[in-house]
Amino acid sequence: MSSDFEAYEQDFGTLTAEITNKIGRIPKLAGEEKTQLVLNVDKQLEEVRELLEQMDLEVREIPIQSRAMYNSRLKSYKQEMEKLEKDFKRSRIAYSDEVRNELLGDDASSSENQRAHLLDNTERLERSSRRLEAGYQIAVETEQVGQEILANLNSDREKIQRSRERLRETDANLGKSSRILTGMLRRIIQNRVLVFILGAIILLTIVLAIYFNLRGH
Repeated sequence: MSSDFEAYEQDFGTLTAEITNKIGRIPKLAGEEKTQLVLNVDKQLEEVRELLEQMDLEVREIPIQSRAMYNSRLKSYKQEMEKLEKDFKRSRIAYSDEVRNELLGDDASSSENQRAHLLDNTERLERSSRRLEAGYQIAVETEQVGQEILANLNSDREKIQRSRERLRETDANLGKSSRILTGMLRRIIQNRVLVFILGAIILLTIVLAIYFNLRGH
């Protein structure tokens, strides 16, 4: 996963370098060439947005212990993207002003304050949108962490249950072994008692035989 993220990083660096160069050229051009460059930059910015979305997806697949580092890098790339969009917006507004001045003449300059106010409001809306997106991302990551913790707890619970079952089986086997050993010991004692009794009987028989034999003489 990290190799895919790094490949996206390289593409991001190449694209943003090209976009930065083109944004700097926009004010210096005129006519159709400037229009085409504006359209080209707008297209490349869309490609960068798609790259960031792919990088975001890759980060979510990275293990939790390594995710913080990649999240930090992704955050810096998003900040760089915001700066590029602001620079392009200023360049595009300047370009629009130039086009309107060519079409309307001096009347266009009277709306500069309104445009500045609209730009300020647009930037505020964008900041609010970014904050909402960041909050949503944190909520998603928190949910993922919670799911992983629940999965780990469920796995641990299953391991504990299996251990308990093994302990019960071991206890049952030990009980069975204990009963077998008790039976064997009982039989050994019984056999020894029988041997003792038989020995005593034999000894008594020998003694009686010797006694009666001596008495007969």
